[in-house]
Amino acid sequence: MSRKLRCYQLYNRRLGKVVAVRRQGDACELLEVLCEKEKAQALNYVPLTGQAQVGDQVVLNTTAVDLELGTGGLHFVCLNLSRLEADSQGPGHIMKLRYTPQQVRVLAVEEEVSPYHAVMKKAKTLLGMPVMVAELHSMLAPAAIALKQKKPHVRLAYVMTDGGALPAFFSKTVRQLQERGFICGTITTGHAFGGDLEAVNVYSGLLAAKHVLQADTAMICMGPGVVGTGTPFGFSGLELGDNVNRVASLGGYPIAVPRISFADKRPRHRGLSHHTLTALTVAALVAADLPLPVLAKEKNDYLWQQITASGLKEKHAIYAYEGLSLSVLAEYEDLCCTMGRGLAEDPEFFLAVVAAAHHTALILEKISESVAKENAAESSF
Repeated sequence: MSRKLRCYQLYNRRLGKVVAVRRQGDACELLEVLCEKEKAQALNYVPLTGQAQVGDQVVLNTTAVDLELGTGGLHFVCLNLSRLEADSQGPGHIMKLRYTPQQVRVLAVEEEVSPYHAVMKKAKTLLGMPVMVAELHSMLAPAAIALKQKKPHVRLAYVMTDGGALPAFFSKTVRQLQERGFICGTITTGHAFGGDLEAVNVYSGLLAAKHVLQADTAMICMGPGVVGTGTPFGFSGLELGDNVNRVASLGGYPIAVPRISFADKRPRHRGLSHHTLTALTVAALVAADLPLPVLAKEKNDYLWQQITASGLKEKHAIYAYEGLSLSVLAEYEDLCCTMGRGLAEDPEFFLAVVAAAHHTALILEKISESVAKENAAESSF
């Protein structure tokens, strides 16, 4: 007996009236709206729907709230009925969210009218640049903070994929990291948009980090939000393995950021998450460095049992670091949260990210020493 699965579902739409507007940076507004006689919060993306004002009538996408998904209880503005005037000024011919009612025009770093077109035309390799490859957006802040503690003058670029949230300005983390100087810029790739630079795909996004932003190192991961289904391959974080391949194929140095937790109640995420294990054993086709923190004996034994059983240590270069501390993150605890858990609730998660940042700092030191030796050798002639 054949059975058809319905492959689409219309989103829920409702009308709302704006009763308050609070700016969330240049490209995002948090609105208070009156929707069916109840007050609610809604995000308005200015590049897509224009600035809102009190009294405006807006069409809201309420699907995520109706389904009780983890979006913070927010609606999203689809259309401002009070401000329908067209505004299509500015350069750029690349469409993101292509062939959808919300498609948006961007100036891609690669296209002919871009001021960086000539640079991108020549850019073909990462020249050994180390790249931290992560699964979760919540890894970005602790990695950036820990790396800056080790290397205060490092230029760290964030390459954002389209595996999670598509607008970069949805992320408060990105905005705060840039304001505080932890990252030198954001590149949104694929259908993600709203970064300092736009790239058509991950490859050119990585190359732009190196050759346009002049980054010493980069971190690549999706924006906020992940998808998981409890099946072996039905999760968005599988891109971790793909991104390891991409970094290596461009002559970069991939450093995988492991997802480790002993606070997550789901058995498949205990210790090394099955997401990390699957991505690195199946999706990753090349070797990456995999830094790990040395934990208390029982937990450490559990990790190494997983590593041995999965064959991970035969495929990747594993480094174990003792004496790592979360004190490097304590001053910025407001930026360190994953799945609603902070440093105290899920210490192993954050120690794993600190291990990746520590390892990246060591690689950067080796690169600096190598460059210094080469320069000394050249000056001696």
